[in-house]
Formats: sequence, structure tokens, C-alpha cells
Amino acid sequence: MSITDNLLAFTFAATLLTLTPGLDTALVLRTATVEGKQQALRATLGINAGCLLWGAAVAFGLGALIAVSEVAFNVLKYCGAAYLAWLGLNMLVRPRSSLASVEADGKPGANWFLKGMMGNVLNPKIGIFYVSFLPQFIPQGHPLVAWTFGLVSIHVVISLAWALILIGATQPLAGMLRREKVIKWMDRTTGMIFVLFAARLAFSKR
Repeated sequence: MSITDNLLAFTFAATLLTLTPGLDTALVLRTATVEGKQQALRATLGINAGCLLWGAAVAFGLGALIAVSEVAFNVLKYCGAAYLAWLGLNMLVRPRSSLASVEADGKPGANWFLKGMMGNVLNPKIGIFYVSFLPQFIPQGHPLVAWTFGLVSIHVVISLAWALILIGATQPLAGMLRREKVIKWMDRTTGMIFVLFAARLAFSKR
């Protein structure tokens, strides 16, 4: 395939991957509906920062290590599962009833950036996906590092655009979605999703 064909094929595949509902979608929707647009944007930036970190790891060889090392894969897998379970259980056991503390203090937004980033960094499936997926779209003889970062950047742009669409779609319903019962329901639902993702990650195989 030509360079243009490679880029178009990757863009199409990355778009399908992004539109498939998963942990990132759940995190963005929950944060947008419960805590507002700014916090959801921070979570989105954190998610995409995690993708860029995985892109760097793959470009410089760490991703290949995880792909061939059972120990490295399992360590990161269980750390990621524990982190997701911790987030999920906190939402299940202690759902919020009000957004007053969030709206009065911008600090929690920074935490959502970290949560979004760590959710991706501690998921070895992202690394495995990049290791197995990206090389198919790098033309032979072209610089590996530059092309890896270029392809990951395309994925990040698509993910950012999709997240902005999700965030925008929640804003017309913001008043209803910020009611106490709805906030608790959103927290508990997202918490359950996070716990399920943690279990799936913990029992996943390479």
C-alpha cells in the first residue's frame, strides 16, 4: 500500500476502535454528566496523554517487552485491574449526592486528568494493541519512531473529537443529570462498569 493508503486504512481502523464503547467512553460520559464539561475535558486529556505515553513506550521498545514477557504483562495487568477496581468500588460505596464541593474547588479536575491517564497507562491491552496493530501501517523502510508517534497522534485526534461529541451531547441534559438521585445512579453505574472492566483485565490473557 502507498503511504496515503496506509494512513487512510489506519484512520478508519482507529475510528472503529474509538467508537467501540469501553472504559474511556464510560469515564468521559460519567465525568461530563456528573461533574461538568471542564472536568470531562481534563479526563479526556488524561486519557489521550495515556495513549501518547503508550505510543512512546512502543516506539522505544517497552511495548515489545510487555508483548513477549509474561511477568511484565502480568505485573502491569494486575496493577491496572487493582487501580480500576479501587476507582469503581469508591464510586459504588461512596457515591456523591452533590456537586457543590466540585464546583467550589477546581482541584478535583486535576485528579480526573490523572485518573484518565492512569486508566490507560495501567492497561497493558493498550500496549499490546499498539504493538500488534501499529506496525501493520508503517511503510517498510520508514522511521519507526516517527511513524509510531504519527499514528498514535491520529488515534489521539480521533479520540479527542469523539470525546468532545460525547461531552457536548450531555450538556443539554446537564440540569437533570446533576440531580442527587441521578448523580448517585451515575456514580454507582460507572463504578460497576469499572469493576467489571477490572475483572475482565485481571483474567485477560495476552
